[in-house]
Amino acid sequence: MSTGPTRRSGAALLGLMLALLGGPAAWGEDRPNFLIVILDDIGFTDLGAYGSEIRTPHFDAEAARGTMFTNFHVAPTCVPSRAMLMTGVDSHLTGLPTLEHLMLPEQLGQPGHEGELNARVATIAEHLSAAGYTSLITGKWHLGRSETSLPAARGFDRSFVLDSSGADNWEHRTYLPHYTRAEWWEDFEFVEELPEDFYSSAFIVDQMITYLGEADPDRPFLSVVSFQANHIPLQAPREYVERYDGVYDSGWETLARERHAAAIALGLVPEGTPMPEFPEGLRNWSDLSPREQAASAMNRQVAAGMLEAADHHFGRLVSWLRETGRYENTIILIVSDNGPEFNDPGRRIAFQGWLALQGYSRDLDRLGERGTYAWIGPEWAAASASPLSFFKFHAGEGGLRVPMIVAGPGVEAGRQANAFSIVTDIAPGLLDLAGASALDGFEPFTGRSLAPLLRGEAERIYGEDEAVGLEMSGQSALFRGDYKLTRNMRPYGDGEWRLFNITLDPGETHDLAGERPDLFAELMAKYEAYEARFGVLPVPPDFDGERRIEMLGWRAFGQQYGPWLALPLILLAGLGGLFWLRRRKA
Repeated sequence: MSTGPTRRSGAALLGLMLALLGGPAAWGEDRPNFLIVILDDIGFTDLGAYGSEIRTPHFDAEAARGTMFTNFHVAPTCVPSRAMLMTGVDSHLTGLPTLEHLMLPEQLGQPGHEGELNARVATIAEHLSAAGYTSLITGKWHLGRSETSLPAARGFDRSFVLDSSGADNWEHRTYLPHYTRAEWWEDFEFVEELPEDFYSSAFIVDQMITYLGEADPDRPFLSVVSFQANHIPLQAPREYVERYDGVYDSGWETLARERHAAAIALGLVPEGTPMPEFPEGLRNWSDLSPREQAASAMNRQVAAGMLEAADHHFGRLVSWLRETGRYENTIILIVSDNGPEFNDPGRRIAFQGWLALQGYSRDLDRLGERGTYAWIGPEWAAASASPLSFFKFHAGEGGLRVPMIVAGPGVEAGRQANAFSIVTDIAPGLLDLAGASALDGFEPFTGRSLAPLLRGEAERIYGEDEAVGLEMSGQSALFRGDYKLTRNMRPYGDGEWRLFNITLDPGETHDLAGERPDLFAELMAKYEAYEARFGVLPVPPDFDGERRIEMLGWRAFGQQYGPWLALPLILLAGLGGLFWLRRRKA
């Protein structure tokens, strides 16, 4: 490992000094611990408690003893969601309003677009550390790897994190040609090697148990466990994959209908919620050959196995908390960072070449195991979001509305929270539950505290006339009361603004813009005010995030392998030239 700074943020040092001076009595024995579990690319109905066929008994147990959110929203992709979760501040003020691959050159470096978590915002770890908490994080971070943006600089006492958008789950290597290495860091030190028996979900939990075991038991803790499940590459132990043999053989339309019916039966959406159509351009299951169907179903099995494996390892952490007497005083929050991953990288010739050069296999007999690479594609992603529309990278409800579960002391049990809420509400809510105050000198929270909802003191935290905006690379939404103004950009949107009643029509099947022109104009003005307030920098009207990522992939592929590919081409050209000269002389 390389040697880096060993300093901690000022907030963390302040918290440590106060804890040493005051001791446990000064902080009070009733202060709750917090465990935040971040799942990656999980659809609205992917958890068992939300109607899934996937076995997630440990996540479901927390849902049964806590509050399930049915109208909770995040950004369309991981980076802005995580920035808002950590800070309670709109992403355009954090430095990370979009995925780094989507930020345009003219945007990068502009205020709020620094490309890493900036110094104008404080993290929930910094706030809680100043209040005497030990703060720990393991798993995906993806908010910056500089000496000012790593978790160790932002209030976390210990951290073992991945700062790439994803990585292999079995070994220390990257998953995209965009990266030359997987950026794992422990505190300020780059990690050169991972354990030989590494599997991401198991390791992330093991490392957190180690950190918690080393922490002062008399101080309350903030623990963030950020799984790679279910980010590509989809990988899981074979025993989990095989549990879903035959489950997906009927195809994605069948799964979407089953999830739609389950969501209605569970009361997650109203009776009579219309079934949305898949976005234009998606295939019908019946159009696939039997061989293609078998391959697609196996990829979906790997996704199911990967999520069940994450649930199993989360259960090990819960067992450890029980054994050490900390479970009863720990508030557990489980959430996904965005909707399900739609990407089908196998369609790209450059990516297929990169997979081959990396030695990745698509062998169905061992898919999910070490050295293999699986993904589900847009059709299964649409089914994972059912009864909602669209998926990750888009502003449809399937990209923005995700499962969230909160359970623990002071949280009302066995309840569904159906009112609108958003990811910026988490940080102020946790601070409220801790009885702590926000640090001065930073951007104030733009979210509202979830605490009244969690305690059962209120049915909603936003009034019927209050508007809340959201934007990422042109994917845009404005929520107010029952209504949502939205624009879905390419690859599966058309850039047109639409208006929906998402209380009665969460699948966004009936555009009200023509029927309610006054309301449409009013909300459009509210959205424009949101953009002006938070410094949203526009993208071109034809911006296509998938195409931009593909272009960057080609560029990275060329930079990495161009010299090796150029040599045989030069030799061939030389041989061709010699052949031409010999023919000419003849």
